Amino acid sequence: MNNLKALTLYEDRNTFIHHVHPINKLIYIFIIIVVPLILPLFPVLIAGIIMNTVLLLIANVFKKSLPIFGFVLLILLTVLIIQGLFHAENATPLFHLGPLLFYKEGFFYALQITLRVLNIVAAFMILVLTTKPSDLVETLVRKGLSPKIGYVLQSVFQIIPQMLSTMETISDAQRSRGMETEGNLFVRIKAFLPLLGPVVLNSLIQTRERAMALEVRGFSSLRHKTFLNEVKNYRYTTFIQFTLWLVLLAAIIWRVVL
Repeated sequence: MNNLKALTLYEDRNTFIHHVHPINKLIYIFIIIVVPLILPLFPVLIAGIIMNTVLLLIANVFKKSLPIFGFVLLILLTVLIIQGLFHAENATPLFHLGPLLFYKEGFFYALQITLRVLNIVAAFMILVLTTKPSDLVETLVRKGLSPKIGYVLQSVFQIIPQMLSTMETISDAQRSRGMETEGNLFVRIKAFLPLLGPVVLNSLIQTRERAMALEVRGFSSLRHKTFLNEVKNYRYTTFIQFTLWLVLLAAIIWRVVL
């Protein structure tokens, strides 16, 4: 279990969301992305955020997703400021923030972008935090995905946890040598910057070593491959798929009628 947590962001919980078919979660992400494009309305975006929040709470992984949301919101805050101040179509003053004047057109344009990004990030958090990468990749390979692409996909899921683990190890080593890694923002940035090079290089080296180990075991062999695990039985797979495609169809009909 400790090795699994070191290599993935997956949180092992016994919830309904964890027992949903990985393909259904991918379909859900597709719906979350497409429906707001079909119906570019604020109520639709807000409904998506509420739905994602509820699913994260049901899966008992909402707290685990908060650092990701915090990082994303920090980036999106700059989008709100820049667009609110300098958007090309700015014409109607909305509010003042000290000496800064925010305009209605730019602010609501940036707000729409912010809600869309949060929706997408939340949907991916549902997938990443409630689905084992091995289960997802194995399911896709069974559906016809190339095993090589499956390996790349699983490496993407693993690289962030690996980098976090490596960063923690290097930070512990620095602290043992007397380097200051905690304190004010300047001290933290000063300690963080030297970590970037070793962390990135170590992640690339580990990925390369795993690829070499797989090649030694005949990963690129053209012979028919079998699977170690039996096909898992997931709950309400057909019903969930039907409901998701029905939501997409309803959005298309609503757009056509409008």
